[in-house]
Amino acid sequence: MLSLVYRSGFQPISQRLRPWVQSTATSRSHRVQPAAISHARSWSNIPFITVPLSRAQGKSFAHRSELKHAKRIVVKLGSAVVTRGDECGLALGRLASIVEQVSVLQNQGREMMLVTSGAVAFGKQRLRHEILLSQSVRQALHSGQNQLKEMAVPVLEARACAAAGQSGLMALYEAMFTQYSICAAQILVTNLDFHDEQKRRNLNGTLHELLRMNIVPIVNTNDAVVPPAEPNSDLQGVNVISVKDNDSLAARLAVEMKTDLLIVLSDVEGLFDSPPGSDDAKLIDIFYPGDQQSVTFGTKSRVGMGGMEAKVKAALWALQGGTSVVIANGTHPKVSGHVITDIVEGKKVGTFFSEVKPAGPTVEQQGEMARTGGRMLATLEPEQRAEIIHHLADLLTDQREAILSANKKDLEEAEGRLAGPLLKRLSLSTSKLNSLAIGLRQIAASSQDSVGRVLRRTRVAKNLELEQVTVPIGVLLVIFESRPDCLPQVAALAIASGNGLLLKGGREASHSNRILHLLTQEALSVHGVKEAVQLVNTREEVEDLCRLDKMIDLIIPRGSSQLVRDIQKMTKGIPVMGHSEGICHMYVDSEASVDKATRLVRDSKCEYPAACNALETLLIHRDLLRTPLFDQIIDMLRVEQVKIHAGPKFASYLTFSPSEVKSLRTEYGDLELCIEVVDSVQEAIEHIHKYGSSHTDVIVTENEKTAEFFLQHVDSACVFWNASTRFSDGYRFGLGAEVGISTSRIHARGPVGLEGLLTTKWLLRGLDHVVSDFSEHGNLKYLHENLPVPQRNIN
Repeated sequence: MLSLVYRSGFQPISQRLRPWVQSTATSRSHRVQPAAISHARSWSNIPFITVPLSRAQGKSFAHRSELKHAKRIVVKLGSAVVTRGDECGLALGRLASIVEQVSVLQNQGREMMLVTSGAVAFGKQRLRHEILLSQSVRQALHSGQNQLKEMAVPVLEARACAAAGQSGLMALYEAMFTQYSICAAQILVTNLDFHDEQKRRNLNGTLHELLRMNIVPIVNTNDAVVPPAEPNSDLQGVNVISVKDNDSLAARLAVEMKTDLLIVLSDVEGLFDSPPGSDDAKLIDIFYPGDQQSVTFGTKSRVGMGGMEAKVKAALWALQGGTSVVIANGTHPKVSGHVITDIVEGKKVGTFFSEVKPAGPTVEQQGEMARTGGRMLATLEPEQRAEIIHHLADLLTDQREAILSANKKDLEEAEGRLAGPLLKRLSLSTSKLNSLAIGLRQIAASSQDSVGRVLRRTRVAKNLELEQVTVPIGVLLVIFESRPDCLPQVAALAIASGNGLLLKGGREASHSNRILHLLTQEALSVHGVKEAVQLVNTREEVEDLCRLDKMIDLIIPRGSSQLVRDIQKMTKGIPVMGHSEGICHMYVDSEASVDKATRLVRDSKCEYPAACNALETLLIHRDLLRTPLFDQIIDMLRVEQVKIHAGPKFASYLTFSPSEVKSLRTEYGDLELCIEVVDSVQEAIEHIHKYGSSHTDVIVTENEKTAEFFLQHVDSACVFWNASTRFSDGYRFGLGAEVGISTSRIHARGPVGLEGLLTTKWLLRGLDHVVSDFSEHGNLKYLHENLPVPQRNIN
């Protein structure tokens, strides 16, 4: 462990090691060095430095997603993070987790520095133990008895605690970092060290030398000799700062060392727009200079010298000096184990300080707008919602040229970056737009009897009637990739069902999505509900959206099986409607028609192989091998250039077989097909249940009894007889469109159209009914009579 204390006449390590270490100026590897910081000056006997108001070089990161590029990072550990709840001793488990994260980042090639508290708490623990031990020995000698009286521990002076705790604290850090083959060096500073120009240069040179040698500097104020805290007079303006606590020390150090990122860990999640813990308190995701007036600061930390106000002012000072800042919670047991790495990966953790304010609203604000707009949609008359959808259908055809022009830009930018199947999904055409318009008009017709439909009426008692009615789910988040045609479909279904909608499209379709969303909002403006459908900025990470459990009621992923699986893993507390895989089977029975089988296989596999309802596994009855039916199917697949993968049983029948399948549970999404042999319809069903995804499965046979057995026993969302798997689609089912195909067994299954986006609520209308009237000694009795449900007029 290298232990460095700055004092008068101290020779920094950079000078002492110069004979064997070539000293070079260390700079950021990926960012231009900012303008030099001006010399220290003195104001009211408080030393401070001035940072230029504008920096032509070395600007801070504008967005969280850029934090992954941070090379040099300072992590400030507040007293509440390092110490236990009793303020006597260290939180060892938490500290070990932080050291592990810092080590991981250090071993990635980053330059990590720690500004740590904890010496006072560690020293307090040691001194208390020594005092109690000393008192117990004296008491035992004087009393001669084993039983000891209660011993009062005197109030311990903080400087003495710091002196007693520094060595132990650093020994602990040394032991922890050694587990990751990392060396750490201790540097103790005081405010006076920054006041002296020579000492500042020495400190700067030492830190650069340590970073060059892949050593983690651990910096702390020398609390054993530190003077009493000064008032925050120098923090009235963000251009000046002095070292009076570890917040200001971390900010000062970050700017001096031209650091990319400063992470300030405390015992709160970040900044809130009102006192944390209050009912309406909301975490501020991004904080901009000038927003101080919108924040109410609470009390200071339970331990340590700084409060949140001091942290914010220090953070703003560092931000103006060119260092990005994040304030986050380092004590929460569920996040402290990965809070630092999450921040560096750009995840939404804590409050990010940025000088760049985005032109549009935040995703949280968009969620609130979608909820408000959705509630307004739900109160519209069915005819008004239908009018909005009709207008959107008209815009899709009227603005065809503008839509196709935007889509052309997407296709040109995606050329060479996306695989063929994804390019097909990305492409729009006149026929696609016409089909979209037709589907939207079907949705408009079905929306006449959706929201507010009475499903059940019950007379509970005299003058007490209960109704169950349909209502919107709330706010939907639909995540889709390479499918711009998905946007108007989903928007129309959300409008018809009165749901607020957040749309997150892929970057590859940004131009198409932007114009389609503008047209959607134009249609919504007809009845003043423009904000009900929001397009989320492509910078927003999907994982961050999946955490908005207080804002989003249902997530619907539209895309690859990997996308769906990833979202299901990311989501915490929000239901996900969808299917992770589309492994669709077709079983060709021994009594199948040759022409029907060939036609159905071709359509299911070759019509649109990238679709989730495309055929992936063809099951052939054993008796059909080496028959004209089998030969005709194989010839057709060869003509269509379909690559065949042989299942284990099929391969055993062939002398020279195609490549044997690696897995019978594969969704190819291209012109590839697995063929396997089964002995009976029962074996086909067992195969489907074992290797299928409960999406869509088909039997081809002329035997009605066999077909019905298959239809009743296959446990999938869609089961067909003598029909292509491609019919598994909301538009083809007459639903107008779909938000996706669900293989879930709860709420909705199969193609999910308008009905799948509704839930119910109960309406009870009474006079002055109370439950006690229905008790054993009450004067009322339950009737529970079913009442007729009123039929709504549909024009």
